[in-house]
Amino acid sequence: MRDILSDLSDAMSDPDPVRRAQIQMKRPLPKRFYKDVSTDKAGEGFRILLDGRPVRTPGKRLLAVPTQAIADRLKAEWDAQAEEIDPAKMPATRLVNTAVDGVAENLDAVFDEIVRFAGTDMVCYRADSPEGLVARQRDGWDPVLRWAADAKGIRFILVEGVMHQEQPAPAIEAYAAALSAWRDPLALACVHTVTTLTGSALLGLAFAEGIIDADKAWSLAHIDEDWQIEHWGTDEEAFHRRELRREELDVAASVLSEMPR
Repeated sequence: MRDILSDLSDAMSDPDPVRRAQIQMKRPLPKRFYKDVSTDKAGEGFRILLDGRPVRTPGKRLLAVPTQAIADRLKAEWDAQAEEIDPAKMPATRLVNTAVDGVAENLDAVFDEIVRFAGTDMVCYRADSPEGLVARQRDGWDPVLRWAADAKGIRFILVEGVMHQEQPAPAIEAYAAALSAWRDPLALACVHTVTTLTGSALLGLAFAEGIIDADKAWSLAHIDEDWQIEHWGTDEEAFHRRELRREELDVAASVLSEMPR
């Protein structure tokens, strides 16, 4: 079968393995050449078939996922393509491609990047005023910190303002130990996405563990921004960017929830 998306030479030069996989998706849109989309169970997991032939990633690896639910999600995206195959309209497929091409062979690098996020986690940096914002941060973020401390032994230091606060090594080690439960390419790609979109490794972990849902993770991630919007408003472009980020988070959250436990 012809390649769906071929490698791009500059993709492999980027030092970020996740970014390499994402760059591979940026090329002129290919024409839809298939009629039927189906799934089947193979040794690698559940595959996506186009006219009976398995789909491959931009890195020419087999596109396979661990559950039928995720495969059905990918199948729906391929079915929905019209005259052209548009990766921008295939967020779950992009996420799986990222996992297969950008994470699977660079698991340690992606894992370590999430752990580094924890070292400067958003929920540890608090406003000193106004009182309304201080209260919102406290009411929203403190329960997550208490859960992390009580359930996972992750005890972070809080600081007012934006000056960097180095977190204790035992706290970082405890976070890494908790994240190890998600040391799977697709699961880690999902957690990485939630972490980067929320700015909080703790929110990413809390979502993965089922402590908060996607709506709660999103609202907690935007306490500061929502405060600003309430008092100063926003513009259409900023609102559109926010909506696109929310859509990306929802896809990662949905895929993660469909992973086997």
